[in-house]
Amino acid sequence: MRIRSLGSRVAIAVVATGLVLSGCSSSDDPAPGAEVAELGTSNDINPRDVSELRDGGNLRLALSSFPEQWNTLHIDSDGEVGAVERPLMPRAFHTSASGELSVNTDYFTSVELTGTDPQRVVYTINPEAVWSDGTPITWEDMRSQAAALSGENPEYLIKMTFGFDRVEKVERGVDDRQAIITFKEHYADWQGQFAGEAFLYPSSVTSTPEAFNKSQLDALGLSAGPFIIQSVDKAQGRFVLGRNPTWWGDTPKLETITFTVLANEAVIPALQNNEIDAVGIAGIDDMRTAQNTPGVEIRRAPGNSWSHLTFNGAPGSILEDPRVRVAISKAIDRKGIAVAMQNGLVANPEPLNSHVYVQGQVGYHDNSLPFDPEAAARELDELGWKLNGEFREKDGRRLVIRDVMYNAQSWVQIAQIIQQNLAQIGVELIIDTRPGQGLFTDVFQPGDFDAGQWVWSSDVFALKNLPQVYRYDPNDLQGNYGRIGSPEINDLIDKALAELDPKKAIDIANEIDRKLFEIGFSLPLVQSAGNVAVRADLANYGAPGLASYDYTKVGFVK
Repeated sequence: MRIRSLGSRVAIAVVATGLVLSGCSSSDDPAPGAEVAELGTSNDINPRDVSELRDGGNLRLALSSFPEQWNTLHIDSDGEVGAVERPLMPRAFHTSASGELSVNTDYFTSVELTGTDPQRVVYTINPEAVWSDGTPITWEDMRSQAAALSGENPEYLIKMTFGFDRVEKVERGVDDRQAIITFKEHYADWQGQFAGEAFLYPSSVTSTPEAFNKSQLDALGLSAGPFIIQSVDKAQGRFVLGRNPTWWGDTPKLETITFTVLANEAVIPALQNNEIDAVGIAGIDDMRTAQNTPGVEIRRAPGNSWSHLTFNGAPGSILEDPRVRVAISKAIDRKGIAVAMQNGLVANPEPLNSHVYVQGQVGYHDNSLPFDPEAAARELDELGWKLNGEFREKDGRRLVIRDVMYNAQSWVQIAQIIQQNLAQIGVELIIDTRPGQGLFTDVFQPGDFDAGQWVWSSDVFALKNLPQVYRYDPNDLQGNYGRIGSPEINDLIDKALAELDPKKAIDIANEIDRKLFEIGFSLPLVQSAGNVAVRADLANYGAPGLASYDYTKVGFVK
């Protein structure tokens, strides 16, 4: 599957960031020599001073498919593209392994909340910061992006608003290198507007809907990072990043970063054959293979992505009734899925019990429904779905669910567990696998599924994701592919986004989470274990957890 991020979509393999869902295993034994990790806030990147690294080198990474849209703010852009562009595009904040923020001074000398009534934020741009053609990064780039993401013009096919629907105006400050953002409504996640997955793009990309939607289809245009796109070979499924000659910051240690599109089954063999340098590991068999590969080590930190089962509640769908969705949710053994996926990979495999936060993140709370197949069967009986032989029927219609997913072993194994769980209460599940290309644009977005499996990936700015996925507006689905929601949840989302007190915002977010479980919106399954197989001599790279990479410091030990 591809990772759709909450803030961008996630593909089944965000290999660029070390996240690949490959085979899962029910083995009770960890891989030889493995130290299983507790979920929490940590990272494991082989930290080294740049003086210990050699100049040059090529970091080789894999992707599950070639980017369909290089504008990460566009609805058709996926999480792999966000990973690719981190060495290329401006972001306002760095993130530590514990989720703490610090201003990214390569791009901004300061970012300050200067008022709350009205809310006002002042961004002062680094005077050396330029786009890859040498033109300065200015307040006009920020103003243009704010307008594009405001939601006022539906011709902009945006992934989400990133809170710009709450912005009143963006003004020039003391000079062209300062932007003053004034809000018409409070916005809790204001620090994530030009951070996380929300890169700053030049105004040439955001000034018109035509440019926003189509100018970045074939390749990324202007960038402003330590690296630039050096070459693109779509026929070979490969592109290369090289050092940016206009970069004003520290010179990167790496000379190039090469991304190659590989089928899921080809990734581990590519690691064994010394064709790639890092790959996410989610299964015991792949863990053992990687550990037995000379020159490779396993780095461990919980990932910020998670697998889930989304239901389709559109009118006329088999799961339109929320009571049916809730009953089915209670029949699925998420603990069993966690054990099957992560036994030996983490110390105590547990399902993810939140739609909003990951385990170890401030705000995480278990709001889930219990695993109770007896209650599930009883509730379906009460709703008129009666057993007729092996499966249930109502008014001549069989209760059969078509579960759509990327064609990978791990997803099929998860689906098989769900299939067995549901068969025990008389519900039929059909496993429908698809290729990664077009999975979101051609299948999930149009609602061509009864249930769907994919991965959501996020960052520390959790609140911004609420309207993207959990608000229901039939005229603006964004990431709510299941077409499920309620006016009450919409109101709570608005309330959470307007709350500038972080503790109160967390309380509201957990209230939203409880209600999402209560209406059977979707079923979180398992947070990524975050295990990454990496060349042992690769430094400052691996399993980042919540932390952001400094790509000027990634390199190979001398």
